[in-house]
Amino acid sequence: MKKPLLSLLLFLTILLGVYFLFFNKRYPLNILSRSFSVGDSVDSENGIIVYNNGMNYSKSHGKHYNKDRSFYYGKKWQCVEFIKRYYHDYLHFTMPDGMGHAKDFYDPKILSGELNKQRGLLQFTNGSNEAPNVNDILVFGGKYGHVAIVTKVNEEDIEVIQQNIFMTPRETFPLQRHEGLFTVGKKKTPNGWLRIPK
Repeated sequence: MKKPLLSLLLFLTILLGVYFLFFNKRYPLNILSRSFSVGDSVDSENGIIVYNNGMNYSKSHGKHYNKDRSFYYGKKWQCVEFIKRYYHDYLHFTMPDGMGHAKDFYDPKILSGELNKQRGLLQFTNGSNEAPNVNDILVFGGKYGHVAIVTKVNEEDIEVIQQNIFMTPRETFPLQRHEGLFTVGKKKTPNGWLRIPK
């Protein structure tokens, strides 16, 4: 085998090794193998599709309504649009007020376990005595904030599904319990989570 071809094979082998060691969990092959045009389906949960918003997270691509235009999901394909669509179409729950940036879904003035009347949801503070449940909304702060739906809760971590985090429709966050209090995340931590009252 000629030396340039051998060098190329060695380079590709190293590249694949680095991918599987460091990037496979965050960017699985089933995600990388898909098209990344804006509006493409990149994942789904309970029949609700996660759409690609592209690399510019602040850009939206018009307004999105349900089929009979009786309910406004939000701006295509922002994270809030997925949350409202998931809650409306799968959980059959409509928030009294679904407007605002993602960070606005969490109200720091509301005590943990109390009703967030603006959203019609119970609100829990990260670090409270209530762990997240499946279908809860994790709410992150920041300039615009971010929201995601909890899909799995294990002893040591939780999984979420989200829209508008490029190539990352699923993400896992550590879940810690200390003296009866639950904390989600380490590097990236949510302010808290919201839940439909029973």
